[in-house]
Amino acid sequence: MNEPKPMNPHGSGWANELAAVDEAYLHYKMADKISTCIIGSGNWATTIARNVGRNVAAMANTMEPKVYMYVYEEIVEGRKLTEIINTTHINVKYMPDFVLPENIVAVDDIVTAARDSDILIFAIPPTFVSSCCKTLLGKVKPTAHAVSLIKGFERGDDGQIILISQIIMRQLKVSCSVMVGCNLAHELANDNFAEGTVGCRDQKYYRVLRDIFKSETFRVVVTEDADCVEICSTLRNIIAFAAGCSDGMELNENTKAGIIRRGFLEMLQFVDVFYPGCRMGTFFEACGISDLVTSCYANRNRKLAEAFVKTGKPLCELEHILISGHEPLGPVTAELVHILLKKKGLVDKFPLFTTVYKICMGDLPLTRLVEALCQASEDIFHPQHTFQL
Repeated sequence: MNEPKPMNPHGSGWANELAAVDEAYLHYKMADKISTCIIGSGNWATTIARNVGRNVAAMANTMEPKVYMYVYEEIVEGRKLTEIINTTHINVKYMPDFVLPENIVAVDDIVTAARDSDILIFAIPPTFVSSCCKTLLGKVKPTAHAVSLIKGFERGDDGQIILISQIIMRQLKVSCSVMVGCNLAHELANDNFAEGTVGCRDQKYYRVLRDIFKSETFRVVVTEDADCVEICSTLRNIIAFAAGCSDGMELNENTKAGIIRRGFLEMLQFVDVFYPGCRMGTFFEACGISDLVTSCYANRNRKLAEAFVKTGKPLCELEHILISGHEPLGPVTAELVHILLKKKGLVDKFPLFTTVYKICMGDLPLTRLVEALCQASEDIFHPQHTFQL
């Protein structure tokens, strides 16, 4: 798959590149209307459906106003959830306090939701992605463009990280962008200011994706640096777990800030080693520093780690109680990252990531978390790759 040429706002060709994107967008405005669907109906899927529904309704000249939302059928108080959503326009199961636009249509069949859509928005748990793609393979438009709103990854047979967008592209045979960022669902639904970053792999969708997701209080920035956008949302789970350990031990805010700073540095280093060619500026978008800080204060991995410290119970027991239905991405990510670092001989260059992994495995006491911060080398590990600004 050909990646779009990076758009450098500081380069001399920026105006021409932007004009080319605008021309592609205008071509879309003159072509058939773009149809959109949402695959998923949890709190985040429902929250983003409110924005998408409102926006496409206001873009009637270019967008098909009806948006199908695939809902895993459940019986709630004796009624089908799809029926409740389509009659009351409220997802009583996951977002009972918010009304959906009337152009959001709930369906219980994923193929019905996706088969005629040009934009497929995935907002489901990462463990269900492969099965959904297998169901949809050959039943969606070959020209369709997917967008993953999913934070997480899968483990490859070779031990490598497989990003969710890569799974969708490989299994569904379509291009896939990503959108992540500092966006807690209920805060966004309450119209509190929030930010998101779209990592777009198809230049002609730059403006379209921004326009369907944004709102007056939800700022969306689009970049071509899709891999970096997505990997940031995975690595921050390790740091959120470390922050939760700090909270559980009732350490001070200076210590927690040190964890965030060191974790951010190791995120930079990890991407520079394993995803060379990413842009430094991406780390300072919502997908990077904003999502990291939010995760260290309001994240299920932080909550899991705090309970792990205070109760002394095993992680495998706590995860079923605290984050039922979700994989504990902090410990799992720490394990996979450790495998990759060990293969490269770089374990000592990533003291925070390594310490979190060993604490999760029971190989180190919790006290080693602070020791790792105190003993971390002041030298920044930097291979021969060079970040683009």
